[in-house]
Amino acid sequence: MSREPKSFEAAITAEDFSSADYCGTSYAAKLLGLSVATVQSLVEKGEIEAWKTLGGHRRIALQSINAYLARYSPQLSRVDTNPKHRLRVLIVEDDEATRELYRAYFDEWDLPVDCTWMPSALEALMDIASMRPDLLITDLSMPGVDGIEMLKALKRNQQLTDMQIVVISGLPQEAIKERGGLPPHAHLLKKPVNFDWLQGYVTALVTANAKWRS
Repeated sequence: MSREPKSFEAAITAEDFSSADYCGTSYAAKLLGLSVATVQSLVEKGEIEAWKTLGGHRRIALQSINAYLARYSPQLSRVDTNPKHRLRVLIVEDDEATRELYRAYFDEWDLPVDCTWMPSALEALMDIASMRPDLLITDLSMPGVDGIEMLKALKRNQQLTDMQIVVISGLPQEAIKERGGLPPHAHLLKKPVNFDWLQGYVTALVTANAKWRS
């Protein structure tokens, strides 16, 4: 019998809850050597512990992944649950083709990156506080709540002051300044995405993240 992951409230209010103990479905699939669809099926069957964010994204318990491996693949090594050995990345982009391009490049780089893709700034605002990404990559021009409004809202969240921000947009700098500008530490790149630069930046952050969390 299929069952839904436990609720956001049940997860986030648990005494031992830490966002660092959970990963996204894509990263879980990579750790287990399975497809994303198979991981989703394991969650629905209750064989892997998970919860759903307010935006509907599954977060998979890393300890539960190790328990699954111990039961079914004891010959495999346990997965590394140390948060300093992976970079949590949130990508906010409303264009589906561009999201898929990000996904393809991140998979090709094969870096220890736990990446979540979201199609709207509103969805990101719902989930970002509980996911606590190390890096936010976002577009600005999006329907409804746009990237500039999202970044203004994030400025007020003290839990996210260490989060790195990369803005990739086709908007002229003058238009961005007229809307209040970007956070001082944000990197602004023009579209189309320079994936060579992004790969170097993410690789450097992976190294810096390991040193910072040591």
